[in-house]
Amino acid sequence: MSQDIKDKINQLTDELNYHTHIYYQESRSEISDFDFDQKLKELEELEKQNPEYKREDSPTHRVGGTITKNFKTVYHKYPMLSLGNTYSKEDLVEFDKRVEKGLGTTEYEYLCELKFDGVAISLTYENGLLKQAVTRGDGEKGDDVTSNAKTIKTIPLRIDHEVPDIFEVRGEVFMPKTVFQQLNEEREQAGEAQLANPRNTASGTLKMQDSSVVASRKLDCYLYALLGENLKTQTHEESIQQLEKWGFNVSPTYKKCHSIDEVLAYINHWETKRLELPLETDGIVIKVNQNAHQEELGYTAKSPRWAISYKYKAEAAETKLESIVYQVGRTGAITPVAELEPVLLAGTTVKRASLHNANEIERLDIRIGDFVYVEKGGEIIPKITGINLDKRDSELTPTSYITHCPECGSELTRKDGEANHYCPNVNGCPPQLMGRVEHFISRNALDIANLGPKTIETLFKKNLIRGIADLYDLKFDDLNELLVEEEDPATGKIKKRSIKEKSAQNIIDALEASKSIPFENVLFGLGIRYVGRTVAEKLAEHFKNIDGLMNAGQEEIIAVHEIGERIAESVVEFFKNDENRQLVHRLKNAGLKLEAEQMNETTVENLVFKGKTVVVSGVFENFGREEIKKLIKSLGGKVGSSISGNTDLLVAGANMGPAKLEKAQKLGTEIISENDFKSMIGQS
Repeated sequence: MSQDIKDKINQLTDELNYHTHIYYQESRSEISDFDFDQKLKELEELEKQNPEYKREDSPTHRVGGTITKNFKTVYHKYPMLSLGNTYSKEDLVEFDKRVEKGLGTTEYEYLCELKFDGVAISLTYENGLLKQAVTRGDGEKGDDVTSNAKTIKTIPLRIDHEVPDIFEVRGEVFMPKTVFQQLNEEREQAGEAQLANPRNTASGTLKMQDSSVVASRKLDCYLYALLGENLKTQTHEESIQQLEKWGFNVSPTYKKCHSIDEVLAYINHWETKRLELPLETDGIVIKVNQNAHQEELGYTAKSPRWAISYKYKAEAAETKLESIVYQVGRTGAITPVAELEPVLLAGTTVKRASLHNANEIERLDIRIGDFVYVEKGGEIIPKITGINLDKRDSELTPTSYITHCPECGSELTRKDGEANHYCPNVNGCPPQLMGRVEHFISRNALDIANLGPKTIETLFKKNLIRGIADLYDLKFDDLNELLVEEEDPATGKIKKRSIKEKSAQNIIDALEASKSIPFENVLFGLGIRYVGRTVAEKLAEHFKNIDGLMNAGQEEIIAVHEIGERIAESVVEFFKNDENRQLVHRLKNAGLKLEAEQMNETTVENLVFKGKTVVVSGVFENFGREEIKKLIKSLGGKVGSSISGNTDLLVAGANMGPAKLEKAQKLGTEIISENDFKSMIGQS
């Protein structure tokens, strides 16, 4: 019996590892996500009951779950040296002259690679198995993050090729732009502070104690170096190609150059094209290609003489800090914002930049009246990178962070270990009250159209509403001819507009329609801190109704898959509040859905998208894009954000991007029209 169990564990491990490899390395899939997940759950259960048979390359390591209180320090077998860098193409020409002089010949070549903005990591393999993952640290020693690295699905746990007994691979762990954007959207929805940039987020994620949280962050990794003995490669290019053959994730952007002119052409080519890549890049790494030439050139005390990095200049500007204002979010989080003398930067006029929190203000030692350097972080978000101290007026005083809420005057609080200050006046601070209503009516929550921020503000000023539940007491006469004050974008002056009869009725109709919105949307709409859309879906699926969740203890909530202590504590605290329980009671009486829909057997059989990953792109005549996505999910499907080998269907509307269509055609993805989609879901 035990041998049968061991054989089954081995079979599932090999099968799942195979499917993971072809999905991430070959962009294709032979089984559905549903089938993969079912096999993974079966393997997890078998390993839980028979831990002695769990293999080091088990795909269940990808899910995480290991808790690491302290990361062990490990000395690198081969030091992870830093590279000399420059922003000057003239310096690269000088570098080339030094290489020529050092080698005494012009018969050499370079390999150019993009410099990824992530976290350097070293992976050690023994007998084909990943044994250890270590951060760069100070170059001589780093932290053992093996459990966390194993959750990164593009890092192989086993190499199914003939490989050296021991070898080391180096690369860059990064957070893709889309993942970072989605994470920030979820944090915003959950009332958490925005993360500054993908690089810092990847670094912080890799050092998290709970590897299951690391797994949920969807880190990725590009590998770019192979080290060890008896590797049989003569050039760096051959090493990279060897990594590709062994199944490592290598960026296809590298190129061999036969002269410094070709290197400069490569740099020029990627200066703007790199912005189209799925991750942040900040430069180019240039390496002498032949291993023998590298050995001949040798090293300085800090860096190799055979390599250099060229950094692209971030577009920056200098301007004056006119003031600092403090914004109050719907959860009470206080965000300091720098008000700047307008300056042109990367094609747009920048007037404001986030200062994030009190720690950032203290780090910069920023003072009102300072001349500051502003850059566009990731070419998107303006950020202050420093102060021009040469221009600082000696009479400027240090900035003192506010102690009381700028809106309601309540004394601010700050939890241990958190960077943000909060206004505790949850049910009396106007921006929090209005912010929660705006969140409740948003597209991903109750999706109540025609109620913009200015209309919400007017309803509060007129005392027509004081919170979420009051929306369902609104009558047509409350809205008809209501005067709303708005700023004219052309002149900046305040003007008044009247809500007309048709618009008033549309709002009433939208409120009525929201009563049929699913339970998970309502739960998300309540605005519980740390409960984003995904968390709300998991809680709704587990507890089935609002009463089950309201009466659940912290441990019971933590038992839900991927729900951590912080989220559980926040949920319990929310429902302890009598006003929040009264809110739920009023929403129940208003007729909102506060329990999950149960599918009968007939419904389950009719899930036309069950086990399929579907991508939706373009503009549609009869549906909104989000409406199509909801329908796909309700009929058993998973909605993908981009085309890959794992995509089963592409629902193609008008004006969709040609690149996405071309990729779908190349991969053989089934493409259906809006009419095809209507037929599949039974609409004529």
